Amino acid sequence: MIPEYFYAWFILLAGSYFLILFGYMHFSDKQDTINNIVGFGSLFFVFIHILGFLLLMLQDAYLNPKTELWFWALGLPLLILGAIIVVSTFIIYLYRLIYGSKDLTLLEENWSDKMTVMDKVRRDTYRKISHVLIFIGLFVIWIIGYNYVVNATAKWAGMIPEENNTLKLYYQLLSKPDSIRTVLFSLGWFYYLIFFFFYSFCMFMLANELTRKTRYLSFPFNLLPRLLMTKEEKDSYGTYLYFAMGQMFAAFVCPPMVYFAILGMSGIGDLMTSQVGIRWGKHQIQWNQRKTWEGNIAGTITSFFICLPFIGVVWALIFAITFMAFDLFTNRPINLSDNLLIPIGCALIFLLIRHYLELDYFAFLYTFFS
Repeated sequence: MIPEYFYAWFILLAGSYFLILFGYMHFSDKQDTINNIVGFGSLFFVFIHILGFLLLMLQDAYLNPKTELWFWALGLPLLILGAIIVVSTFIIYLYRLIYGSKDLTLLEENWSDKMTVMDKVRRDTYRKISHVLIFIGLFVIWIIGYNYVVNATAKWAGMIPEENNTLKLYYQLLSKPDSIRTVLFSLGWFYYLIFFFFYSFCMFMLANELTRKTRYLSFPFNLLPRLLMTKEEKDSYGTYLYFAMGQMFAAFVCPPMVYFAILGMSGIGDLMTSQVGIRWGKHQIQWNQRKTWEGNIAGTITSFFICLPFIGVVWALIFAITFMAFDLFTNRPINLSDNLLIPIGCALIFLLIRHYLELDYFAFLYTFFS
């Protein structure tokens, strides 16, 4: 890739990231202070490091056909989503121009009435089942990757990073700017598959939520959140956006197996907490009347067994206890979404303990598949 194209892509990305961050804060509910700060911080952290890594690539003269994949993977989702917004806005404008005052309000009201009378168990399942399906889908991809890569080469290359102490890799980048190539290749292909999936997923959710907040732009899926979201979410942002931002942050800073554990807790563990709490919960948590001890304990136990095959007993216990504490204190007394706190909090805990206490993880899956 010649430098002219590099600068064009860099300006596109930097400008897009600025608009996203500005739009996120501009349309945020001013009462939702903690979620706004944590959400903005997670987005800013990822965006600024992406731009920094691209500059390190240029400094290291690491511009070759392989690195073009970086630019396409980072820029193409933004271009596609921008085109969808333009086309969708134009179609909605023509619809309203032709049919006058007729719009989708009646359809939305009918579906909202159906969702209102729906029992809590089914409503909660519809809201969270997509998180579980994402976890299952990525795990299936991991299994396929094992069969085609590991069995063919008799190596775990691309599946397990050569260095899983990501803070150490970060310090290496800061102290040795020309080490960008070594660091990039040490992470393995599956790390990039996970991160770019959630990067695109997060951009999609941001496009949906930001266009929902403005009357001038449209997106094909604006209707869905209005049907599934609570009144509080409609005033702020949907929990699915917080989920996407939290998972993108965790996927950016964690090695794949650790991230699988975090995603499993955020999906299956969180679903088990609410389902058990709604169905059989009888003992409410004193400072959080919306949650029960039965649900919290069920989610904690589920999280431990979800984490166990990916990161081993010690780390599974650490993450399970962390999940229990986070669930107990969100959304009350701390008004912070657990969809943000669980992935971001667990990722930060892993970074610090792994680096400063040198506590490595052990994946039982490696032994099982080997």
